[in-house]
Amino acid sequence: MAADAEVLVDVVMVARNCALALKRTLERVPRRGIRSVVVVDNGSTDNSGQVARDLGAIVLRSPKGGYGRACRRAIRHLHALPNRPGIVVFIDPLGPEDPTGLPQLLAPLAGPSAELVLATTVERSDSDSGVREKAMLGLIGVLYGHNFSELSGFRAVKYPALVALGMSAKGEGWDVEMMVKAVRLGLHIVEVPIARLGKGETAGSSRRKGTGRKLMRILRHAAAR
Repeated sequence: MAADAEVLVDVVMVARNCALALKRTLERVPRRGIRSVVVVDNGSTDNSGQVARDLGAIVLRSPKGGYGRACRRAIRHLHALPNRPGIVVFIDPLGPEDPTGLPQLLAPLAGPSAELVLATTVERSDSDSGVREKAMLGLIGVLYGHNFSELSGFRAVKYPALVALGMSAKGEGWDVEMMVKAVRLGLHIVEVPIARLGKGETAGSSRRKGTGRKLMRILRHAAAR
């Protein structure tokens, strides 16, 4: 979708000591139809914040660390704006997805039904998913009856749906929490294939590696049903 003029689209990235990857990602994000790119400096000790400023991003600080805490900082910023967004896009600067695929990610949200769109990387083999990621996705399928293709940090969500999710994760469970809460709330979820970055362009995000905390978050939300 080339974002409609009436729909405000804001992009959120969390950066922690990833200046080179952040620069690459910011340079590849299509800016047409995007109101702002918000980069939350998540306690970096390198020049990630300055890199973001030099490339025209709004830079916020979340010095205590924690991916979820940083995302919530960005949401508070967007919520305080006179004109709140219609769509919020989350991009992991260290993820394997090519940010130039943003228009494809946004396309389903042009209609009235889709509320959360997740990227899936094309040309992806089973070996790309770690054992723990597969375990998390399998557990979500068993507990919630929804089979996700992968755990991607590249996603777009309509702002009213994001508010309704009531996100609370402070750390790396943010992505998983959004997925399971979206299923529980009955949001219309769409997965869209997005090209991978070229070989050697990304080392992959450590957030993609499954953790016990993510599994516990899945179980916690299941127990709360």
